[in-house]
Amino acid sequence: MWAVWCRDIAPTRKSSPMQPHNARAQSLDEVLHEVFGFSAFRDGQRAAAETLISGQNLLAIMPTGAGKSLCYQIAALMREGVAIVVSPLLALMDDQVASLRANGISADTINSTKTRDEKVTIWHRLVAGELKFLYLSPEQLLNGRLLGALTKQNVGMFVVDEAHCVSQWGHDFRPEYRQLNQLREMFPDVPIGAFTATADQPTRAEIMEHLLGNNGEMMVQGFDRPNIRIDVQQKNNGNRQLLDFVSEFSGQQGIVYCLSRAKVEATAKLLCENGYMALPYHAGLPSEVRQENQEVFLSRAGVIMVATIAFGMGIDKPDVRFVMHMDLPSSMEAYYQEMGRAGRDGGPARALMLYGFDNIRVRRDMINGSNASDAKKRSEMQRLNALLAFCEAAGCRRNVLLRYFGDAEKAPCGHCDTCLNPPTVYDGTAHARLALSLIEDSGEIYGRGHIIDLLIGANSAKIVAAGHDRLPGYGEGRTLPTPAWQAVFRQMFAAGLIDVDPTYGSLKIREPGAALLHGSGRVEFVEYVAAPKRRRGGRKAEQVTLAGSDQPLFEYLKEVRRELARAENVPAYVIFHDAVLMEFAARKPARLDDLLGVSGVGPRKVEKYGVAFLDALAAFEPA
Repeated sequence: MWAVWCRDIAPTRKSSPMQPHNARAQSLDEVLHEVFGFSAFRDGQRAAAETLISGQNLLAIMPTGAGKSLCYQIAALMREGVAIVVSPLLALMDDQVASLRANGISADTINSTKTRDEKVTIWHRLVAGELKFLYLSPEQLLNGRLLGALTKQNVGMFVVDEAHCVSQWGHDFRPEYRQLNQLREMFPDVPIGAFTATADQPTRAEIMEHLLGNNGEMMVQGFDRPNIRIDVQQKNNGNRQLLDFVSEFSGQQGIVYCLSRAKVEATAKLLCENGYMALPYHAGLPSEVRQENQEVFLSRAGVIMVATIAFGMGIDKPDVRFVMHMDLPSSMEAYYQEMGRAGRDGGPARALMLYGFDNIRVRRDMINGSNASDAKKRSEMQRLNALLAFCEAAGCRRNVLLRYFGDAEKAPCGHCDTCLNPPTVYDGTAHARLALSLIEDSGEIYGRGHIIDLLIGANSAKIVAAGHDRLPGYGEGRTLPTPAWQAVFRQMFAAGLIDVDPTYGSLKIREPGAALLHGSGRVEFVEYVAAPKRRRGGRKAEQVTLAGSDQPLFEYLKEVRRELARAENVPAYVIFHDAVLMEFAARKPARLDDLLGVSGVGPRKVEKYGVAFLDALAAFEPA
């Protein structure tokens, strides 16, 4: 325990960790080139580094992929003393330490995976001046007597990474981060650098006040990620939309976010069944499984990680080409952080979010059902409403995002879905009033499906029994198809005109809706456009009935699959499903191109397994 070994070994004098590469005698540009191998700073990096080198506190908000870590790493090399870096995740700390060591810089991390002897050894290195960087979680830093022991050392800088975790109003609050205000009290002369990619104005103000005592510089580098194309789609068949989307990224890395653990598992299975290498990641998996899946994702090409929000913070994977949200994120901050994991290398990337009425209801229920204070709930609801406005935007989505974070708007990007296919906006007041009247006249005790049935004039037994076929508005909305009414209700929900009872799912009219219903104000909606029919890359698989004579070949192919699966330590279905092997046995393809005509066989699987199965088909001899 920290309390034991810090008490025993902490010296009473300060030491001076050595300066690798004699950085103090070099210029910033020389260190940048000779230590890190870069010829020039990116925008904002030099200013951030110089602020910390001068001894000032700094809050730096820089977009993902802008090189935040280099700012404080190069600054620490230019200052005397050891840099203590507070980071929220073990994987992130390990990656940073490995990167620094690869550049010849002495760095280590103390975390829960280390033995007591390993921790003592690392501490001795720090005391002897052999460490330039020590990475710690906030829990480790604040545990026992470590913080007090550090006051006897020559600490040159504190760095708080993912600093938005400090804010109790933010999207990713970590209570332990809240206690980091002790740093400025115990080390008043040591600069603190706070870094994050996601912080709206209230979050920035809270970080400045709580962590830095309103004493320091704030640098907002910007939030624009022009290399990422942003798309939002109405969810109508989420699994089909997922498969259509990932088909555009054959052999490339991606992340698919889901709201629940069960959905993560089901989605990963769906992708595997359709020829992709997909791995699940959520807090319910054993830690060793999560770690193994993360390592596979980081080290192998063509892997899709299907995850809850438990995955991603600090993951330094530059070539992620897409991020897809199967469910609505919790806020604009969460969305920006998660979609920002695509295209860190600056190359083209895509972000797709599916969005539907039930998404809104679930998110609002989660907020209302939490144990948070009323003030916190109001804050979370405001953040969710901002995300809904983003989803319903009729103009450039990139500018909606920039405006939310207080960044300078630009000309329409021409790259997001609303720029590429501008939606038609119409005066939806009449439609909204008709829907609201039926909600009110039916007693505000029915859900969306029933109200839509009333609008289109459905003649169900439930409607007749309730006498709702005699309501004034019954059937008056039959000029709109059901999907169009679903879009209207989704936008009414997003606009705050209606709410959903969390227990029974019945629609309730909110105050703005009541005002609109009774003649005050107007509302605009984005016109519903039916999704185009899916263009299939290959023909639809025919139903295969395996002839009796082909059964032995089918069993032989299963043996080949079993050996491949055993060699890769994966379930057999990850290689090919039985339906695929049945088609192989029935059609007996002879060329690699022939395999692509089989449903569930993509180019990557042909490349990986095609030769093995063609050889097996050629070698098989019936008994």
